[in-house]
Amino acid sequence: MIGAFILLIVIYACTIPILNGMRKKFSWFDVSLMQKLFWYHVLFFLIYYIFALYSPSDSKGYFSRPQVALDGWLEIYDTGTPFIDFLGYPFIVKFGFSYEMMMLLFSWLGYWGFVYFYIFFKENVKHKHTFYGKDLITIFIFLPNMHYWTASLGKGSIIFWGLALTTYGISNISKRKFSIFLGMLIVYQVRPHVFFVMLGAILVGFFTGRQKVPFYQKMIVLLAGTATLILMYDKILAFANLDGDNVFESFDALSSHRAQELAKSNSGIDISNYPLIFKFFTFWYRPLFIDSPGPVGLLVSFENMFYLALTVRLFKGRFLAFFAKSDALVKTSAVMFLGISFALSGTLSNLGIIIRQKSMVMYYFLFIILAFLEYKKVLQENKKKTEAEQVDTELEVPNNIQLTQ
Repeated sequence: MIGAFILLIVIYACTIPILNGMRKKFSWFDVSLMQKLFWYHVLFFLIYYIFALYSPSDSKGYFSRPQVALDGWLEIYDTGTPFIDFLGYPFIVKFGFSYEMMMLLFSWLGYWGFVYFYIFFKENVKHKHTFYGKDLITIFIFLPNMHYWTASLGKGSIIFWGLALTTYGISNISKRKFSIFLGMLIVYQVRPHVFFVMLGAILVGFFTGRQKVPFYQKMIVLLAGTATLILMYDKILAFANLDGDNVFESFDALSSHRAQELAKSNSGIDISNYPLIFKFFTFWYRPLFIDSPGPVGLLVSFENMFYLALTVRLFKGRFLAFFAKSDALVKTSAVMFLGISFALSGTLSNLGIIIRQKSMVMYYFLFIILAFLEYKKVLQENKKKTEAEQVDTELEVPNNIQLTQ
């Protein structure tokens, strides 16, 4: 534990200069808030660590496997679970990192996911939007379930960081190509099927967003995306255990089998026969108090109620008109949110796993909410501005009328 304490001092000392550099780049960047976020995330590292000491945890396997690997570092590389072993190998085997140090290191990478999503929110939402008087963006980056599953040694922290990097990159493609490349590379290494959805989402957003994009740029993106999908198609299908000749049939069979298997656990619910909309509801909004699997589930129930309250706001306004006019970022977020939700909602019937997995997609849903509120705010401001101009016009004295004393 002493090693983890020393590492904490080192990574905090490295974090502050990076945050200050971001403050110079973005005038609205709140270093103080990000420092509080750092320690908040460290709190969840401690909570998860204590939980893992007394309960089964994947993090223990990620720490132990590299120590008994008979092959060398490069030989253990593969996508999915082996990639986490591959990342941990040099730190565990070569540098002698303890279990606590590895947990903290991966937690730190997860923390940067929140920083990049914070930047993404702030630079694309110009107005302040509140929920019972509290700033929504601040609430979003402090949601407890998001921190719990990104504060430990495992896939959650790494893929969250990769998703955030990619999202930060597509917010300003011309200046952040490396962020997109690195983020997509990380996502592919951890979950190739999520990479597949994300690449498709970017292509859809790029071609359907309201921004005017030169034809040659569209062709470059299309060709690059198509080439990537062709090269990685078999790898992605193999990772997901799908038959390339019967993708939809094998996906349906896999979904039913996995849902039934997971439903046998203590926190399982058999959703294999649910209509699609009910599967989505289960993935997005459950547990809801009465079906909460333990203390973590109870905490997540409050968070899910918050998601429900925000969803209601979509029905209070012109959401369809907004979405039709929305930019590439909104459409990309929508495809990411719905695509991954569709892929996972049919295969995850264990509430504990649902709670963990949906941390990958909820920020895309929350961004859509923010963008919609921004749209309504701009409409209101334009309406007030038009009304004020009309009043000013009515109060103007015609030139052909002379004032008399």
